[in-house]
Amino acid sequence: MNFIMKYGIAYVMDLIFGDPHWFPHPVRIIGVFINFLEKILYKASNKKVSGAFLTIIVVGVTFIVSYYISAISYILEIFFLYTTLATKSLADEGFRVCKILTEGDLEKAKKELSYLVSRDTGNMDIGQITRSVLETISENSVDGVIAPMFFAFLGSFIHIDRVSLALPFAMGYKAINTLDSMVGYKNDKYMDFGMVSAKTDDVVNFIPARIAGGFIIPLAAMILRFDYKGAWKIFSRDRLNHSSPNSGNSEAAFAGALGVQFGGKTSYFGKIYEKPTIGDKKKSFDLRDIMKAIKLLYVSSWVGIVLFTVITYLLDLLLKKM
Repeated sequence: MNFIMKYGIAYVMDLIFGDPHWFPHPVRIIGVFINFLEKILYKASNKKVSGAFLTIIVVGVTFIVSYYISAISYILEIFFLYTTLATKSLADEGFRVCKILTEGDLEKAKKELSYLVSRDTGNMDIGQITRSVLETISENSVDGVIAPMFFAFLGSFIHIDRVSLALPFAMGYKAINTLDSMVGYKNDKYMDFGMVSAKTDDVVNFIPARIAGGFIIPLAAMILRFDYKGAWKIFSRDRLNHSSPNSGNSEAAFAGALGVQFGGKTSYFGKIYEKPTIGDKKKSFDLRDIMKAIKLLYVSSWVGIVLFTVITYLLDLLLKKM
């Protein structure tokens, strides 16, 4: 079975099953491994060096284990490729908050949102909750969908002993992403220890974030008859209005497509920050924006897999002729 067929099955599995909470997801196992190593390595006096070792060990072990999983069975390879995608689970999280808000339970919506974001949710109104959900969906459209796709397809061109590196590349990316989410904070505890993890995450997301914001999301917006011109305009203008060198790319494209403005006053750990704005405020936030963002997420994932499939197919033909 060729890679395109295997990845197509994995993609459909993600759309159907998402991330069942009862299932011991590989990312959770990676998280447990990170916690275990952190307790040991954080004791070192040179936090930057020990943090670098954390990154190397976690990514290296994930890569090697994924390689042997791929070597055992293509069925296992397909299954684990499916676990690197998060289209449905990300959409479900947004829909869950939207449904609670529709039912009028603001306090429950704040609590549900607190599981998704690191910002303070206690004093949020409906507009702020909606904005937070939209920012989460737009940012994670890269981490949870486009970037794993990119690395899976990239790895499919490389083989070791006839074993494709598609899964090791995709799962290795997820390991880096998990490291960043756990130790990549710019606070007193992780400023040095998490520096290598955070910088590595910035590097691996550089290309996927720009492919997503500059092409995939605007094209998805055009298919949906959203404001695709606005998506491209805001991407070009505001994508650097973010503390992350990558997150602003997809956020800007989403903001432009939906006609809303991200950023502004945001509370983290009891302190108010004035984040740079992304997008033009053509309208106030409402619950329909969440459903539109979910549609944009799904269609972006479809555009992504079609794009990477076509590129892979054409490159395969070219390589066979050489």
